[in-house]
Amino acid sequence: MAEVQHVTIHYTGHVQGVGFRYTTLQIAKEFEVAGHVRNLPDGRVEVEVEGTREEIAAFAQAVEERMHGYIRKVEQAAARRAPRFQGFTIR
Repeated sequence: MAEVQHVTIHYTGHVQGVGFRYTTLQIAKEFEVAGHVRNLPDGRVEVEVEGTREEIAAFAQAVEERMHGYIRKVEQAAARRAPRFQGFTIR
C-alpha cells in the first residue's frame, strides 16, 4: 500500500460548541482527504487527516478561512505512513 501524507492539526480558541466539527466535516467532503475531527478535553479541536500534501493543505486552509473568527492558534504535525482512514468522520 502506498504511503500518504498524514497531518494532525490542533485548533485552539473558541472552537468547541460553535459547529466547528460539523463545519470541518462538510469542508472535508470538498477534498480528497480522509480522517476525523474530535473535541479534546482541554478545549482544543483535533483533526487527523490523510491525503496528498496539496489536498491536505487546501483542506486546512479552507477550515481556517471558514472558522477564522474562532481560531486563535493552529499547530500541525506531519508524517508519511500507510493510509489508516476511510472517509471523514466526527468522533
